[in-house]
Amino acid sequence: MIDKNYLPVVGTVNSHRCYCNVSTPEPAVSETSSTSVKKRIVSGVQPTGSIHLGNYLGAIKNWVSLQDKYETLFFIVDLHAITLPYDVQQLSKATRDTAALYLACGIDTSKASVFVQSHVRAHVELMWLLSSATPIGWLNRMIQFKEKSRKAGGENVGVALLTYPVLMASDILLYQSDLVPVGEDQKQHLELTRELAERVNHLYGGRKWKKLGGRGGSIFKVPEPLIPPAGARVMSLTDGLSKMSKSAPSDQSRINLLDSKDAIANKIKRCKTDSFPGLEFDNADRPECNNLLSIYQIITNKTKETRYEEIISDTGYLDQVLAEGASKASDIADKTVSNVYQAMGFLRR
Repeated sequence: MIDKNYLPVVGTVNSHRCYCNVSTPEPAVSETSSTSVKKRIVSGVQPTGSIHLGNYLGAIKNWVSLQDKYETLFFIVDLHAITLPYDVQQLSKATRDTAALYLACGIDTSKASVFVQSHVRAHVELMWLLSSATPIGWLNRMIQFKEKSRKAGGENVGVALLTYPVLMASDILLYQSDLVPVGEDQKQHLELTRELAERVNHLYGGRKWKKLGGRGGSIFKVPEPLIPPAGARVMSLTDGLSKMSKSAPSDQSRINLLDSKDAIANKIKRCKTDSFPGLEFDNADRPECNNLLSIYQIITNKTKETRYEEIISDTGYLDQVLAEGASKASDIADKTVSNVYQAMGFLRR
């Protein structure tokens, strides 16, 4: 449900995010049976940097269609945003901006729960419990930790950068998620989440869990990956081989959702191209050309004017949405945490 683009993305979400073979097919969901229960999806995006076109096309746009078919929880993964140095003064504003963009891009609060990760304390509680069952070797093998710690200065990085995959696992397992939207950069994190769910089920589930009054043999559902539609990956405007990223130093490399019309036009005009004549898809020697054509193809399929300014200016409305979303999420999350405490042998009051 999480990297800088999580997809949270708890999730992350960046949302950071996942794990299994990307060729895994989407599990079938019955939409016709009146007795069927909708499968649950969780995902999120970090409130760091500017939400850009890649975030929208790779995650948020897909959420809009998913909310009609599944039970959905979409959150802003602000706890993940502090794994690296950040602007304290901007975190709160960026969190609200991200929530407003969710709604402006089409997330319907009558269908989906929208909330802030830190507003549901169970995320941190479950992370600590899961940490006790997570072998350090599993975390040391995380590719993103190696890459980000090297960029951040090796031994000077905080412990959170190493352990955030456990928080991401908490984001997903907390809601007994059936499916998690994943990107190429998150396969490894979802794999860890699945392994951790199976490990906890083995250590504390089964007969031991039933003797304590638990229902069923498993404490956690083992989530499956939900593969986004082909063509959703958007690359940098300055390097057609690198994914569009909020953390890239140059703002020219991305199209932010809040960029003005003129700013977007200037970025497209100034983006990296090549010396080949004409336009064409799928030429390995022309990644920038392929990226621009892909963006045009995806964007022109559906255009939508956002309601961001209207939403962000209505403080009361946005606060109400986030409070209601956190309340609904907490109802699910608190039950999961209570079960884990019980399964692990804690004295409960």
